[in-house]
Amino acid sequence: MAYETEDHENQYCFPAINSSCIKGKRSRHEHNIIYLFVSVLSAWIVCLNLLVIISISHFKKLHTPTNLIILSLAVADLLTGLIVIPIEGIKQNETCWYFGDTYCGLFVILVRLLLFTSVGNLVLIAVDRYVAVCHPLLYPQKITTTKTLICICLCWFCCSVYNIENVISNGYFNISHKRLCYGQCIIMLKPAWRLTDLILFFLFPCVVIITVYLRIFYVVQRQVKVINSLMKGGKCVVEGSVKRKSESKAALTLGIIVTVHLLCWIPFNICSLTDITTISSTTMTFLSWTLYVSCGLNPLIYALFYRWFKISVKHILTLRIFQPASSLMDIFTDYHS
Repeated sequence: MAYETEDHENQYCFPAINSSCIKGKRSRHEHNIIYLFVSVLSAWIVCLNLLVIISISHFKKLHTPTNLIILSLAVADLLTGLIVIPIEGIKQNETCWYFGDTYCGLFVILVRLLLFTSVGNLVLIAVDRYVAVCHPLLYPQKITTTKTLICICLCWFCCSVYNIENVISNGYFNISHKRLCYGQCIIMLKPAWRLTDLILFFLFPCVVIITVYLRIFYVVQRQVKVINSLMKGGKCVVEGSVKRKSESKAALTLGIIVTVHLLCWIPFNICSLTDITTISSTTMTFLSWTLYVSCGLNPLIYALFYRWFKISVKHILTLRIFQPASSLMDIFTDYHS
């Protein structure tokens, strides 16, 4: 680890190699602040998403199609906090890539896999909420646990195959012909792959998600008006109104999650799809870390809107999940989320 020296001489990532990149200069104070930020962010994301994963995995009552997609999203966020953020933190702080071409390729595969899988999960969440709100009578038949698991597995599998082929085709396991100097791990895609990324993981998901949620909130408003008119007429619609309220709240909560991801994801992808020379490295770094920070926001949203999450976290932290038959506990008792 090298810090800024008094004579301001250039330092190199690999001093023994003539083509080595020049190492960025940072003070010891800057190094410490950056590593502290990365450590805290990584621990925060891992711990919060681990609580989500344990909650949904442990309690049988939470084994619903919607929660399985939330679980998949939490796994992607957990891996981001556990692997991507520490490595990216070292890369940004040291301004050098010390892990070689092979690990550069694997790292690019992992980053793109987690990013694109998260987008796929957001699409699945939108479709799930659309059927639940707009076609509630058909929901139990159309959206089953088995079908949801198959869709989640296909999402991870297809994203894995696509990104492995992408990285191999773009030569990330031998990037000596791409980099300007030795000690870089940069993402540079061929035009055809950029266009494919644009269509499959930017335009299509955005159109689907935005269209579906506009339809959901339109239907919710109609349902609220109908229920209010029936209640004014003195008709008993308590059970139906509670169910509609439950579905509407779930749609609102997951809609907030989707919106947060889109607000972080859209600017990053717009910039990453443009010519790399037209966007400053500082801008791309900021947008990248905005994406990473968003991985720790989902559990906070669950805590604010889902009482079942608060109850499950309480049982986890007090170790009550180790009691006999704790997984069978009805955490929805006297509460409809």
